[in-house]
Amino acid sequence: MNRPVMLIVLDGFGLGDRGPGDATARARAPFFAAADRHPHAKLETSGEAVGLPPGQMGNSEVGHMTMGAGRVIDQDITRISKAIAAGELETNPAVQGALDAVRRRGTRLHLLALVSDGGVHSHVDHLVALLDLAKRHGIAAQIHAFLDGRDTPPSSGLGYIEALVPVLERTGARISTVSGRYYAMDRDNRWERVKQAYDAIVLGRGVAAPDPVAAVREAYARKETDEFVKPTVVDGGAPLSDGDAVIFVNFRADRARELTNAITGQIPERFEAELEREKIVSLSTFVCLTEYDERFDLPVAFANEAPKKIVGELLASAKLRQLRVAETEKYAHVTFFFNGGREQPFPGEDRILVPSPRGVATYDLEPEMSAIEVTDELLAKLDETLYDFVLVNYANPDMVGHTGVLAAAIEAVETIDVCLARVTEAVLARGGCVLVTADHGNCEQMIDPETGGPHTAHTTNPVPIWWITNDARGRTLRDGTLADLAPTILELLGLPRPVEMTGRSLLVPPK
Repeated sequence: MNRPVMLIVLDGFGLGDRGPGDATARARAPFFAAADRHPHAKLETSGEAVGLPPGQMGNSEVGHMTMGAGRVIDQDITRISKAIAAGELETNPAVQGALDAVRRRGTRLHLLALVSDGGVHSHVDHLVALLDLAKRHGIAAQIHAFLDGRDTPPSSGLGYIEALVPVLERTGARISTVSGRYYAMDRDNRWERVKQAYDAIVLGRGVAAPDPVAAVREAYARKETDEFVKPTVVDGGAPLSDGDAVIFVNFRADRARELTNAITGQIPERFEAELEREKIVSLSTFVCLTEYDERFDLPVAFANEAPKKIVGELLASAKLRQLRVAETEKYAHVTFFFNGGREQPFPGEDRILVPSPRGVATYDLEPEMSAIEVTDELLAKLDETLYDFVLVNYANPDMVGHTGVLAAAIEAVETIDVCLARVTEAVLARGGCVLVTADHGNCEQMIDPETGGPHTAHTTNPVPIWWITNDARGRTLRDGTLADLAPTILELLGLPRPVEMTGRSLLVPPK
């Protein structure tokens, strides 16, 4: 039996049109050029194939959770949208607790939200639903708006803010601050960035603007695209005060965690040496739309629904050894998300975290990121320990793809090409096999087909899958979805597929 079975996830590596904006086609990449000699197919990673609304692009969180679960799970965006449509916000205990607190105390309700329809971290429809709900309860909310520019076009934020204006007029709400997600939604402990968003929201300190539309226009005049808009205080702002209530409207945890922690101080040891909080507020409540961290003692509007009988759990039950490897930017994905929202490792599960580069503002300036270090540490660990299953993530195609810089994305692809050649050679030499695939598309479309400018968002393109093995024995791969990866891994390891896994193995027997 082949050992180890390795799953390599090339984050953000889709199947493009092979045109001038396709970094995967433009790269000098001998490994990828030869990969189709092995069994190969393509996988769907978006929309209903991964529990998202039709046409919604996939993302790293959804992709890894689907891979590990082996089934289609209604993702947060879907289940929250369904709850809103069913009128369940009216009876949601956490949301109602926030509304009751501000009515009882005569204080303010603040909504923190990424204002876009990108659907990766939030959806503007959820914000609008909460504004309408607050209005029905006689509450005019204060909005702290975060601009996207990664999962949406780089300068689309103005349109989203302008579209909110009639909603503000209808509900009496106002936008108090505007910040790029670079500051408000960090996930790599870059507290110097978080502090600027914190100061705008809590202290009312930042760039000044008379209204939210002007805030965005003036940022564009400073050559700041949405992601990088400096935290701006609108018309004097509405700083958080004692007794106020907050609802964080983002549903994805990883980029909501740090700002939540900064405001609430739930786990102060994570930032106390790097973040000076000049003002600490005593809020009546801080509601997380989903569970951002199991260690936070905060109300959650939509609790996580952890799937059972997932890959990590099944391998642990079979007493098999497993290893998870990634750099910081994608570490949560190979651990927390692949494990269905579980923080703690399963028995027999080892983890390697390689720090992502911190000396650059954006990864187009260092497109190799930490891929070489990930590879070095992975191979060293394989020399030490015999693992049955290994999961590795290479972050470069996605993180560099988000910058919109084609030349850097090409270099990112060339970097991982070298790494894959090293890793697959080592695994084959040990008698193992490698599945190489991706969680969603990105770097295969670096030019926006409508504007001709940079394209920074994920795509709905399918992704490749290659089975690198010396033991195919006439077997091939069929096309499928990310939900089919878990049953494939189990088959390669000689384990049965539980009934909970509705995905099917991608392996096709010889004819």
